Amino acid sequence: MRAISLDRYGPPEVLTMTEMARPRPVPTEVLVRVRAAGVNRVDAKTRAGSGIAPVLGAPPIVVGWDVSGTVEAVGLGVTLFAPGDEVYGMPLFPRQAGAYAEYVAAPSRHFAVKPAGLGHVEAASLPLAGLTAWQVLVDTAGVGPGRHVLVHAAAGGVGHLAVQIAKARGARVSGTASAAKHDFLRRIGVDQPVDYTAVPFEDVIRDVDVVVDLVGTPDTQRRSLRTLRPGGLLVGVPGGVDPAVADEAAEQGLRTTAFMVEPDHAGLVELARLAESGALTAEIADVLPLAEAPEAHRLLESHHTTGKVVLTP
Repeated sequence: MRAISLDRYGPPEVLTMTEMARPRPVPTEVLVRVRAAGVNRVDAKTRAGSGIAPVLGAPPIVVGWDVSGTVEAVGLGVTLFAPGDEVYGMPLFPRQAGAYAEYVAAPSRHFAVKPAGLGHVEAASLPLAGLTAWQVLVDTAGVGPGRHVLVHAAAGGVGHLAVQIAKARGARVSGTASAAKHDFLRRIGVDQPVDYTAVPFEDVIRDVDVVVDLVGTPDTQRRSLRTLRPGGLLVGVPGGVDPAVADEAAEQGLRTTAFMVEPDHAGLVELARLAESGALTAEIADVLPLAEAPEAHRLLESHHTTGKVVLTP
């Protein structure tokens, strides 16, 4: 099968097309023919040698975790799916899943039935970013009606899905992004868009219950504390929470936590339910053929994309 592999960590150019053996599903696994693979910032960070490169170890590796495709074969004991079923998921994260390829083999319960009415490109854009948002907002923060959520980088891959999930849960949402993206933010439900390049966000956003920090700098986290209500929660998604900021928060009666997404069949089912109801829509920034994986990473690293970039084998 064709796959995009890297034999060393480095710039986008290290991603090259290669031929490798098709994986075989072991008991409890499914073999999925990949119809589309989402591209995430963690992919680019890992390719460069940070992200979860320490987990994966020495190359060669095939990056990528967002998958939408068709079940080709099932291992012994699989009861959820049969060959021909259309599925989507985020298998094996943070271990190697190898989504930048024509086939992926992984545990069946790392997938769910693809949302009805969505094509593979749209479905492949949801798992990692959508599960991140769902697990932060629902499982970690317990967001519900009447809560106020601040999403940093609200127009990004995770951010724009977090906005929609928070709104579906009945929350009020503030979001930071450049002014050019404010029309998009309002369209997906942001009640208070803030141009972080024009005004300090902490000067205009108040009484927040949960900050979803998708930027990850100590400065953004420290300033975010000023927006929180007593007992409010700061969730640091990329890289956790700076220890000094965590200490400051504790002194102020505020809470902080690091976060990393996990494979989650139940969460995928909930994301599919929201997508099928029209409450959750992934914005597609670009769709590229698998061979153009290096360009997909360049697009992400430009930090100018709105929504998700997707590869199609």
